[in-house]
Amino acid sequence: MPKYMFVASYTAEGTKGLLKDGGSARKSAVEKLAKSAGGKIEHIWYAFGEDDVYLVGELPDNATAAAISLTVGASGAVRVRTVPLLSVEDIDAASKKSLDYRKPGG
Repeated sequence: MPKYMFVASYTAEGTKGLLKDGGSARKSAVEKLAKSAGGKIEHIWYAFGEDDVYLVGELPDNATAAAISLTVGASGAVRVRTVPLLSVEDIDAASKKSLDYRKPGG
């Protein structure tokens, strides 16, 4: 199953909810969301600075990852970026593909 990293930052409203419910409650909610989409969360890390949360998980496909990102973003409590992750084997396969490309000015 493809892997994705979600990078999230809480809005003021989301931060209030985190303070009220705690990190463990948010972890449970996110795991439930991933499971309902046919996936699973592998790791969750909280951070401080520009980004508040880093999640890595497996989801069935890009459409499912986009649906999660849209659903979470629409809540207004979190801003989220979704990063598709590629395995070493994915890059090996990509490096073996022969494509016709002319560089600019070339």
